[in-house]
Amino acid sequence: MTRMHMIGVCTASLGSLGLMRFFGVPWSWSLAATLGVYIGSGGWRFLRIIFKTALRDLFGLSVLIRVKYELRKHQRTKNTIPKIFHDVVCRHPDKVALIYEASDEKWTFRQLDEYSNAVANFFYQQGFRLGDVIAIFMESRPEFVGLWLGMAKVGIEAALINFNLRLDSLVYCVTTSGAKAVIFGGELAAAISEVNGMLGKNMVKFCSGDFNPDSVPVETKYLDPLLSTALKSPPDQIAAKGLDDRLFYIYTSGTTGMPKAAIVVHSRYYRIAAFGYYAYRMRPEDILYNCLPLYHSAGNIMGVGQCLIHGLTVVIRKKFSASRFWDDCTKYKCTIIQYIGEICRYLLNQPVREAEAQHHVRLAVGNGLRPTIWEDFTRRFRIKQIGEFYGATECNCSIANLDGKVGACGFNSRILPNVYPIRLVKVNEDTMELIRDSSGLCIPCCPGEPGLLVGRINQQDPLRRFDGYVNESATNKKIACNVFQKGDRAYLSGDVLVMDELGYMYFKDRSGDTFRWRGENVSTTEVEGILSHILSQTDVAVYGVEVPGVEGKAGMAAIADPKAKLSPNALYQELQKVLPPYARPIFLRLLPQVDTTGTFKIQKTRLQREGFDPHQTSDRLYFLDLKLGKYVPLDECLFERIRARKVAL
Repeated sequence: MTRMHMIGVCTASLGSLGLMRFFGVPWSWSLAATLGVYIGSGGWRFLRIIFKTALRDLFGLSVLIRVKYELRKHQRTKNTIPKIFHDVVCRHPDKVALIYEASDEKWTFRQLDEYSNAVANFFYQQGFRLGDVIAIFMESRPEFVGLWLGMAKVGIEAALINFNLRLDSLVYCVTTSGAKAVIFGGELAAAISEVNGMLGKNMVKFCSGDFNPDSVPVETKYLDPLLSTALKSPPDQIAAKGLDDRLFYIYTSGTTGMPKAAIVVHSRYYRIAAFGYYAYRMRPEDILYNCLPLYHSAGNIMGVGQCLIHGLTVVIRKKFSASRFWDDCTKYKCTIIQYIGEICRYLLNQPVREAEAQHHVRLAVGNGLRPTIWEDFTRRFRIKQIGEFYGATECNCSIANLDGKVGACGFNSRILPNVYPIRLVKVNEDTMELIRDSSGLCIPCCPGEPGLLVGRINQQDPLRRFDGYVNESATNKKIACNVFQKGDRAYLSGDVLVMDELGYMYFKDRSGDTFRWRGENVSTTEVEGILSHILSQTDVAVYGVEVPGVEGKAGMAAIADPKAKLSPNALYQELQKVLPPYARPIFLRLLPQVDTTGTFKIQKTRLQREGFDPHQTSDRLYFLDLKLGKYVPLDECLFERIRARKVAL
């Protein structure tokens, strides 16, 4: 029911009530007749919505109020994440906070607190001060948490670097954060050595973990022994920061090229973790299994945040293992697991094993679980609740599936839609430009219509604020004006969703500039730039294509090659040097020219529609055979094998 239709129905119903009272009809008869007019005019649809969603909406409202109340309380008392963590430590200092699966090492809350105190005291003694930035570049382990937490205690801001990055992307992320130092894991010494000269002579380097003087830059300091001798008592210099000040930076590929440093303030960290805790009824005695990278908000905030803020025990695994997943959950008695869509599919593809029937997991929290495997996953592994949610690190329009609706990533109330001011608005799906009405405002989507998810910005409200990126230009590109009403501002998610009649929302697609593959966001603009540079500024269009039975979208590059001189495998040799594995195109399409719009923008709509189907084009197609380590011609036979999932991707 549209808003105007609803207004019309209500007007007719109230008019009939007034008319019958005017003629002296008793109240009981008048109300009954009014209800009949309301239902007969289509009001039954709204009554159906109320009947089916009232309990869901009331619970969602209670979560919203609870989180908002807690945030206001922490704002009044000038709390920060380190201060909130200190209260948790005081409640149960000897409870296990973190378990590191690789070594079976257990860190109590007291040990984590003391380690982070040592970090705070050491770096303050080294001359780092409030607002300084230090980059962390290491694989997941408890020290990762202790490092950024310790820095935060004295107001130092950590830049959390994706450990898959290499060369130019790595240098870009470290330097654009304004980092004065970088802490890297010994396992990544080679990656740092590769770019040592590009980081600048003033960049201080610390190595944590395995330390080999022969494999690190000469000036590198071994951090572990330095921290072991530092004071473990709370630092004397408490950071003069509040809940709305910067905590750290998480990088997102976004839609404008190279990775962008998203600003995470203390209130945002708390908000994300608290919504997960209350929305999915987590408990302090829960044990959470976290195999996601800690440079991501899912692993570091939704996961580790439950430890730091609510006192849960979190099991950290360095890298996901499908074969060991349920063994780990059984061994550590985990009650909550985290996932991305690919993880669920990988687990389903594993042979049945004994540990599947022995675990105590009741809740799986994450995003990207496809509707096609949702019920198979819950049935096989006996998971009582799926906590699917949507929300980028920096966004102000996060949504969550609170009642297990299959396929939905969240909802917005149809009864009281303005309580949480987010909307799906119409966009040009080719250009992702907002479509506006005659008054200049955005046009809301009706149920069933795909639209761009936007959230109204209010910097005074910790739930509505948008802190953006280190790069101000990148921040401005994510903000639109005059969206809900004249003079307002809204955050543009860049993602297209669809809402059904009951308010459930379903993820449809990321904007044309970003797609998700192997659990990572891939910026097509960045990959296009690198390919074009390698190919002497040739026109290139990069986009994601769906592959049957595979999560996310595989990368495909359409390259202008009018003279048929391009060697796919020579290109692949170059790509291996400059792109992480998840960003390398799985498919190539070599064509005479790449379509452009009238404003000289790359036109991808037709390319995406035709995909990698050789029946749709006579252009030369290639497939990246991971076993052979090279591109091979993609003919109709290979196409059918890929569709039948007989070829590894």
